[in-house]
Amino acid sequence: MNPVPLLPGMYYHIYSRGNNRENIFTEEKNYFYFLKLYARHIEPVAETYAYCLLGNHFHFLIRVKEEPPKPPSRAFSNLFNAYARAFNKMYGRTGALFQRPFRRLQIVTEAHLYHLVIYIHRNPRKHDFVDDFREWPFSSYNTLLSDQPTRLHRDEVLGWFGSRENFIASHLEYLDSGKRALASIPEDL
Repeated sequence: MNPVPLLPGMYYHIYSRGNNRENIFTEEKNYFYFLKLYARHIEPVAETYAYCLLGNHFHFLIRVKEEPPKPPSRAFSNLFNAYARAFNKMYGRTGALFQRPFRRLQIVTEAHLYHLVIYIHRNPRKHDFVDDFREWPFSSYNTLLSDQPTRLHRDEVLGWFGSRENFIASHLEYLDSGKRALASIPEDL
């Protein structure tokens, strides 16, 4: 399988899971460390709009910068390798932590951006991590609604929904009918 190239100026759904569906986050500190490494490796090459980290997988909605200082695929590889080295050292394990290659889907319509943000945020409920997706701490949902400083492109995301109120309502109204609009979103995670 040849991965989709990460082209400047384009939006992508980036996702991956643990090798053999193993957990890649086993403690709260793992999530924070991954996000720290993400900031170091990915922020120079891409803007982030939404994310969700779960026990054995993650989702990001990004847009590749117009002139990234290095190939975005290399930056993601560096992120995954740095995290795997630290994780393996901490837990006395060896070998690959992530499935390869990491998955990416190019997003070309505003409707897909809109639905993907909802899909990413509702993922903890889909996988029964929580009863209410709004309670999951390792998602961008609450950050996008807060007034706290963030590296996320909050104003642009809320703009896709028309308002903060519509952002909230859209997430709460997302039912099975909405899933059909997301045919290219992976169901295997």
